[in-house]
Amino acid sequence: MNVNLAQVRDHLEHRKAELLHRAQRVERDLSRVEGALSPDFSEQAVQVQNDQTLNEIARAATEELVAIEAALERITQGKYGVCKSCGDSIDEHRLVALPLSVFCVACSA
Repeated sequence: MNVNLAQVRDHLEHRKAELLHRAQRVERDLSRVEGALSPDFSEQAVQVQNDQTLNEIARAATEELVAIEAALERITQGKYGVCKSCGDSIDEHRLVALPLSVFCVACSA
């Protein structure tokens, strides 16, 4: 495999830091640190709807963080780029495009 694992690790660590920062901002917004719900009912409806979006953002960030941690662990164990299903190498072009890939093209179908 010709994938530069140091670059992959750096990229994943950078993305992890971005996601952790995003999760902190979402948590702050959801906990209403900057103010309670508006007394206006229509504004409250918008705020609650925004909360649903923020919860989805938090869920997606958490899922990606779990995948990043797993990829970093695979790098540490020397298993990065090995298909979880068949054990063959994952094509480096796939890893460049999808660095969190755990399956080769054949097994992902």
